[in-house]
Amino acid sequence: MANINYQNFTLGIEEEYMVIDPESRELRSHEQKIVIEGQKMIRDKVKAEMHQAVVEVGTDICRDIAEAQQDVSTLRKTISQIAADQGLWVGASGTHPFSHWESQLITDHARYNEIVNELQEAARSNLIFGLHVHVGMESREMANHIANSTRYFLPHIYALSTNSPFWEGRSTGYKSYRTKVFDKFPRTGIPEYFESIEAYENFIKLLVKTNCIDNAKKIWWDLRVHPFFNTVEFRICDVPMTVEETICIAALFQAVCAKIYKLRTQNLNFIIYQRALINENKWRASRYGIDGHLIDFGKEEEVNTRVLIYELLDFIDDVLDPLGSREAVGIIPKMFEHGTGADRQLKVFEESKSLVKVVDYIHDQFLYGL
Repeated sequence: MANINYQNFTLGIEEEYMVIDPESRELRSHEQKIVIEGQKMIRDKVKAEMHQAVVEVGTDICRDIAEAQQDVSTLRKTISQIAADQGLWVGASGTHPFSHWESQLITDHARYNEIVNELQEAARSNLIFGLHVHVGMESREMANHIANSTRYFLPHIYALSTNSPFWEGRSTGYKSYRTKVFDKFPRTGIPEYFESIEAYENFIKLLVKTNCIDNAKKIWWDLRVHPFFNTVEFRICDVPMTVEETICIAALFQAVCAKIYKLRTQNLNFIIYQRALINENKWRASRYGIDGHLIDFGKEEEVNTRVLIYELLDFIDDVLDPLGSREAVGIIPKMFEHGTGADRQLKVFEESKSLVKVVDYIHDQFLYGL
């Protein structure tokens, strides 16, 4: 059996944070001051996003989950401190509980102006906060193979990240409303199956040739072979409220990639399911989070989402120790007990009847455990 170098599965994590006015608890433009200050300290690991109330951070390329945890923790502490020095708060939630997008300023930047010009209200209303996890690959061919197979697991891991139950002051009935907002964009959602990396690249070339896109970064799927790096990029998740949740989710994505790779070295593969079927599970995850049922396509029946997540843990068990991520995914029972970010936001709202208190909670949880 082939020896697997688990250090090839490097990690890069990007998180989007909301900038909050401590008085009104509304989203507020930081006029890029957080980014300008941040770049003095952490260089290009912090950048502006399309809406001025959003700050995006990205880790270095991390060798393992422990390094990623340290990097994300440092980024959160740094951004929180810079914001505090400017009299602002930061928080991590897929949507703000009550701020309206109409009152938010757009960053003046050629790329954002172009997106707003093309997508109009869909772009202006896209006031959401996500988590992107990159997992390193030895080749683009392998990245395509792994992207095809890991599509099946997207809803399971997404269910754990659900952290956006409110939108513009309303309880939406969803555990993750963020994806519903993002669905208005073209080229989003669960991707198709591509039989080869050439097929994927030909698809991109066709879109560029026909002026649908000017570059591959305008493919906003829930999962993509990154256009420029040898990574598989997972984009489906809400930004989690706490660092430990982010790290757990990143560890799951990494482990699923390593497991599919390991199967490949044994001439095995995971069953490839249709996009339409995976979409049924994505919808269920966005609506119910970890408290619903997903479809087990093998058995052709509904199964409790928590049971399927435990089955996923069994599936990846043999790669957790080589990756050094057993502890990171060990918080899942605790997540089941206390709920995802969405469940905890809803609990605060039920108890206080106040969305302001929900924002306070989001802010308080930002550095939880650090």
